[in-house]
Amino acid sequence: MEAMREPLPATIRITGYKSHAKEILHCLKNKYFKEIQEVEIDGQKIEAPQPLSWYPDELAWHTNMSRKILRKSPLLEKFHQFLVSETESGNISRQEAVSMIPPLLMKIEPHHKILDMCAAPGSKTAQLIEMLHSDMDVPFPEGFVIANDVDNKRCYLLVHQAKRLNSPCIMVVNHDASCIPRLQIDTEDGHKGTLFYDRILCDVPCSGDGTMRKNIDVWKKWTTSNSLHLHGLQIRIAVRGVEQLAVGGRMVYSTCSLNPIEDEAVIATLLEKSEGALELADASADLPGLKWMPGVTKWKLMTKEGQWYKDWSEVPANRHTQIRPTMFPPTDTEKLANMKLERCMRILPHHQNTGGFFVAVLVKKAPMPWNRRFPKVHTHVHAWKEQSSSSVPQPEDSPVGTPLPETEVGGGREECVCSDSVLCSRPPPNKKMKRHGFKEDPFVFLTEDDPVFPPIESFYDLSPDFPKINVLTRTHEGKKRHLYMVSKELRNVMLNNSERMKVINTGVKVWSRNSDGEEFGCAFRLAQEGIYTLFPYIRSRMITVSVEDIKILLTQENPYLSKLEEDAHQQAKKIGMGSIVLKFRPDNSNPDGPQCPIELCGWRGKTSIRAFVPRNERFHYLRMLGVEVFRDKQGQGPREEEKEVKEEVGEGETENGNKDGSAKQELKEVKIEVTST
Repeated sequence: MEAMREPLPATIRITGYKSHAKEILHCLKNKYFKEIQEVEIDGQKIEAPQPLSWYPDELAWHTNMSRKILRKSPLLEKFHQFLVSETESGNISRQEAVSMIPPLLMKIEPHHKILDMCAAPGSKTAQLIEMLHSDMDVPFPEGFVIANDVDNKRCYLLVHQAKRLNSPCIMVVNHDASCIPRLQIDTEDGHKGTLFYDRILCDVPCSGDGTMRKNIDVWKKWTTSNSLHLHGLQIRIAVRGVEQLAVGGRMVYSTCSLNPIEDEAVIATLLEKSEGALELADASADLPGLKWMPGVTKWKLMTKEGQWYKDWSEVPANRHTQIRPTMFPPTDTEKLANMKLERCMRILPHHQNTGGFFVAVLVKKAPMPWNRRFPKVHTHVHAWKEQSSSSVPQPEDSPVGTPLPETEVGGGREECVCSDSVLCSRPPPNKKMKRHGFKEDPFVFLTEDDPVFPPIESFYDLSPDFPKINVLTRTHEGKKRHLYMVSKELRNVMLNNSERMKVINTGVKVWSRNSDGEEFGCAFRLAQEGIYTLFPYIRSRMITVSVEDIKILLTQENPYLSKLEEDAHQQAKKIGMGSIVLKFRPDNSNPDGPQCPIELCGWRGKTSIRAFVPRNERFHYLRMLGVEVFRDKQGQGPREEEKEVKEEVGEGETENGNKDGSAKQELKEVKIEVTST
């Protein structure tokens, strides 16, 4: 409790793919963390951030510095701006330490099909995507992540998080996780089959009592009834998860609560109903350095009024709707011992200065017994109790978890009151899927002979193995404004489930329409978001640039071609006007230079050249090149260095070679100070 009353340390995780993450780590350790060690505020030395001992490759750090302290010293102000800017461009994620644990226990490989059942706001989803792309040379891993959330608005938060990673292997969908539809796919032998996931993350809605160090509200609003209300929903979500898990697959169940009713009680129910199809995996050796307590095997239950019950037999009949038998520990001692509940992991706040957390790893050994027993809907007679005139569509073969009181998760539920309530199925699903929230534009796949392809293929000299069928657009009629790409496997899922699934977003943008480009032979310019996906297929319009060239391109809006070093200048002169790729390759003989490849989208004008890179990404790449980037505080005049930059910008030209003042304006708004280190 003492630890719970202390504020939570800030934790950051370095995101992005391997070589880039290493580069950011190098920048943090060798520059910002070193400077921080020298800083004193009010006579106190600042404690430098420390790596989380259990997170691989030093890619997660924690610090006791408060936001107030971060803003006090000019040196810390630079560190603060670095954090803000890199967070905006998705290279650093402000993520609570314990929330980083579940993805690490999933043991993800690039070919895995992954479902994240309750994914918003998306920091764990981002970890899953990174793990899929562990080999940066493979633009389309065979696996994918389907990230789901029941809340339409929170789905857009998820899109924002996932988009920063520019992956063609992520799809965001909007469903109630407890009845997420079973998806169909074309199998390799040409038949239709059910999609079973290799890995499932089941991070369920919970009372959040482990988060009270950062969510102050929990102190005021917490009651014991929170857990009683959520227990049934948690079981239903977990049951739906294990049903869709492939035999041999792993499902990680987690909550940010330490209440056994939301934790071990749910796991024990799953294990009991599975009749040996599931078992708890021993994850004790998976995260060396992490301190945790084993799962509990005994617990009591307390009502809102403060009444304790040890066993279901003690619960009076008038409480049977709120309190269910599944909330208590199994009474059969042999059965309890075989469950090995001690393999669950409880992370307590005072052990490593974190939030409270619970996580359990389940492995599926065989199909679930109700799927074996009732391949179709089983038809014993039900006494269905209507709770509301509107009904929620349910999957055919989903066993219902514990019946819930009417008010728990809103109206629209039907509750089964037959004796076999865990194995019975709900009434047939509604014919039409109800859609709530913003109506999304359609996702339309292009055919291989679409007239949009020939000019693109010849302009960029795309290699013959470029997968045209993976390209999609968001409109049926009119001109295509943007072209997106998904992996072959996600395309398979989308084409087979358009009526079953409510897709919020998928695909990485690879080309955008540019009317100026038409006169140069191609109406589509490359999009920076999709350059890592497209790059392996592009065989022309490429300029290899040096560190100095990139500095020029990122600090000046439209530099003349002559500003480039001789090698790049000669390459640029041979290329016609239009969209280009600027390619940097690490020089192994120069350990101080960036050690990761960089590809930037650009535009070759008549006499000038420019990089099409969003502002925060510009800052990111400049930092990687050893250039100090520091935004002036609002309201203060520009610095000397900045004036020089602006004067140079004025010399440049627009895409079509015309003089233009808008470039000046853009830099004026950014207010950057550039000093080479």
